[in-house]
Parts: sequence; structure tokens; C-alpha cells
Amino acid sequence: MSSAVGLASTSKNMGFDENKVDDKEGTPVSETNVTGSDHVVPVVEPETEDEDDEDVEGKIQLGPKCTLKELSEKDKEDESLRRWKEQLLGSVDINSAEETLDPEVKILSLAIKSPGRPDIFLLVPDAGNPKGPWFTLKEGSRYSLKFTFQVSNNIVSGLRYRNTVWKSGIKVDNTREMIGTFCPQSEPYTHEMPEETTPSGIFARGSYSAKTQFLDDDNRCYLGMTYTFDIRKEWQSTKN
Repeated sequence: MSSAVGLASTSKNMGFDENKVDDKEGTPVSETNVTGSDHVVPVVEPETEDEDDEDVEGKIQLGPKCTLKELSEKDKEDESLRRWKEQLLGSVDINSAEETLDPEVKILSLAIKSPGRPDIFLLVPDAGNPKGPWFTLKEGSRYSLKFTFQVSNNIVSGLRYRNTVWKSGIKVDNTREMIGTFCPQSEPYTHEMPEETTPSGIFARGSYSAKTQFLDDDNRCYLGMTYTFDIRKEWQSTKN
């Protein structure tokens, strides 16, 4: 989402390189510290995108899909595998787990954090895309995206974040980040993206369009949105 905002010619901090891939592998399964314009710019996407060309290397392979109960019963005589499954499943109640192959991931909240100011909480739409400019960032400011998500039903493998940003119809950023593999649990997980800095200057200010997705190793999309946002001289006023 907001971890990709800006122009290649104005800010190297934003990493505005169309070939940029920020993949973090090996994220632990348990307890991961992951997280004012009045006009609308249409979301412009090219007819063909290279975003679906995923690098299959480094993906966590859990083997053929099976339910949590089936996974717990497999190869019980293998001590090392048993310890691995205990670490993977953590405190999951296998007896009450649903007999389903597909995990369910729900993005519960999204927030933009910036030092010295209140967080910007973004309402995740139940359906469709956010209307109008979804948020405003101040030029030259440090910020990061934090989100919480719930995993249920089964293990989600290779959950990742993908974000593409356009300005005036030109792609200016393509960000990917591996979040990790997670087992179902009652408590939500939290992930915070690396801190970024918005570009500054007259060419950096204005309206942007973006496409954000949360997917897994099977390319199942748990949240997909297209929206617009602004970069302005100042933060958007929070006064009523």
C-alpha cells in the first residue's frame, strides 16, 4: 500500500525501481513482529502486468495439502518431524480444528504510522475499493504501514504483500514483501512494513493510483484493492 509512493527521479529512499523486489524469507510462524484533495484520479493499469511473474525459488514447500489433523498424524515416529510440527502448529487445538484444506486470512486493520503524529487508520472495505483519495501523505515525511490479520481453518503458506503505484499512468513503483507462513490461532498477527520516506518537490506532489494485494503461495488473493492517494505539502487536517 503506502510503502510504495513517489517518483524515481525524486527519491532513492522510496526505492522506485520497477524491478525492485523486497522479499524476506524465513519469517517465523509463531509470534512474528511482522504489521486534502477534492478530486479523484482514475486508477490506470497497463493491459499486461509483470507482477504475476513470481519467483518460485525460496517458497516454503509444505508438500501436498492436508488438514491440520492429517498433518499432525503424519510420520509420528519421526522425532525431528514431530518437533517441527509442534513448533509449526504451536498452541493450535487440533481436535477442534476444522476439516478443511484451504486457509482463511482476513486483513483486520491497516494503519499508516509516522513519527511524531497520530496514526492514520484506514477503513478496509468489506467489498469493492476505497472511494476517493484514501489517504494523504506529507512530502518528505517518514512513514510505515502496519496491519493486523487473522488466520483460520488451516496453515497459510507464503503470505506476501504486493503493491504497485502509478502516477499519471506511469508505473513508478512495484513492491513485494514476503510476510511468512502462519498457523491458525485466535489472536491476530501484526506486521509492520519497513519505514519509507515520501519524496518531496513539485514533481512529487499530486495524485497517485495504486493496486494492493495480499496473496499466498497458491496465488490466492485474500485482499485486493485499487485506490488513489495524494502527496501534499502538509498532512491532511484531522479537525472536523
